[in-house]
Amino acid sequence: MRPVLWEGLLPTGRDCIEGKHAMASQRRGVQGARVWRVVAVMVAASRWVVPCWGQLEFERAPISYHQAEVSDPVARLQAKIDAGRERLEYDADFGYLKSLLERLDVPISSQGLVYSKTSFQLKRIDPRHPRAVYFNDRVYIGFVQQGDVLEVASVDPRNGVVFYTLSQRRTDRPKFVRDRGQCLTCHASSRTAGVPGVLVRSVLVSPAGQLMLGTRAYTTDHRSPLRERWGGWYITGRHGSDYHMGNITIARRSDADQIDLAAHANLESLDGLVDTTPYLSPYSDLVALMVLEHQTQVQNRITRAHFETRIARHYDQVMNEMLERPDDYQSDTTKRRIDRVAEQLVDYLLLVDEYHLVSPVRGPSRFAEEFQQRGPRDHRGRSLRDLDLKTRLFKYPCSYLIYSPSFDAMPSAVRRVVYDKLWAVLTGKDTRSKYGHLSPADRRAILEILRETKPNLPASWRATSAPKGGGVSRS
Repeated sequence: MRPVLWEGLLPTGRDCIEGKHAMASQRRGVQGARVWRVVAVMVAASRWVVPCWGQLEFERAPISYHQAEVSDPVARLQAKIDAGRERLEYDADFGYLKSLLERLDVPISSQGLVYSKTSFQLKRIDPRHPRAVYFNDRVYIGFVQQGDVLEVASVDPRNGVVFYTLSQRRTDRPKFVRDRGQCLTCHASSRTAGVPGVLVRSVLVSPAGQLMLGTRAYTTDHRSPLRERWGGWYITGRHGSDYHMGNITIARRSDADQIDLAAHANLESLDGLVDTTPYLSPYSDLVALMVLEHQTQVQNRITRAHFETRIARHYDQVMNEMLERPDDYQSDTTKRRIDRVAEQLVDYLLLVDEYHLVSPVRGPSRFAEEFQQRGPRDHRGRSLRDLDLKTRLFKYPCSYLIYSPSFDAMPSAVRRVVYDKLWAVLTGKDTRSKYGHLSPADRRAILEILRETKPNLPASWRATSAPKGGGVSRS
């Protein structure tokens, strides 16, 4: 992400012109008080500085991340527990894990086993005792053998990812404890698009699970070559000659350039590498991890679109009042900011720059089957959750997160731009090369699926039809 120090926060364009006019009026002895109010706002705007690494200021208004009321799946479950309408059963081996997965509809087949010490419970994690990670579209759960807590991340429609812990001590009324900043040390950085979010890291580790400093490390998504993925993770599944960094430890930093990636490739089982009996599944499914990598970074871009738009509009509202402009006036700076985050989101939704699989991939668990069953389908049985796994992740390259509550809850100012940009690509009006991976058949299929399965599409999407070849004709 390119540096954006101060960009879009202090008055530019028309705002500066307005300010100059006001200062000229001051020299003529009028509107002096108004000018000083504008100057005060310009100084106060430094509170919304975007640091050079692109992280947004989300702890103050208008986001107020830590103080905001949330309605994510965990918050709703806690409300039911407090009201006595729901309960979590305790298990001697897994604590509240089994019950929590069931209550939040998180499939066991999503299990991934990570043995790098990349959790605050790092003292209990190593290649013999990996952390198990489970997820669905809105919840991420981490389980550590003999761990004090379950680690939970839950997606709120307006506030992005909210982090919790749940004590593994047995109690009559379990209580999720919301994180107040500790998790954000790792989960709010350029790796998460500068907002509170989730990420998948790939690192080389020692036989004790320690990160091998000075060696290559990656934050991975659907764009990453397999050779950069899953360092520090156990991996089961077939991937042909396209090797990855999983199932490997190195004793010395100098060993990093001599790794035999084929040594533990294409594993159907982890027998001989780790005892999986203390876990709910014997697998760490590579297809589940591929979906997880895609999902985390798309969700982060949705949150970024939320926050950036709300911050920009908040600034506009302040300046509109100071400059006596209409309440709904949108500055050129705000328009640029919204357009930028909308384009970034569209690129992720449409899997721009997705890695082209060298060999087909196949997971050993039921994850692929269960994942595909969750999606809405059109009258032809097509879904955006249909997996390809031969040359790419999805059969129809448009993210299923377009159905998520977070997407629908985006401010209308940015959601409208996202829809406009999607429409331009899917109907063939946007011919830029970065969308060249979408064939006319792809564009038409995605458009048809969305029109039939996505509620509340813009009226313009209903008023036109896209014939074969991706163009648009009036219906």
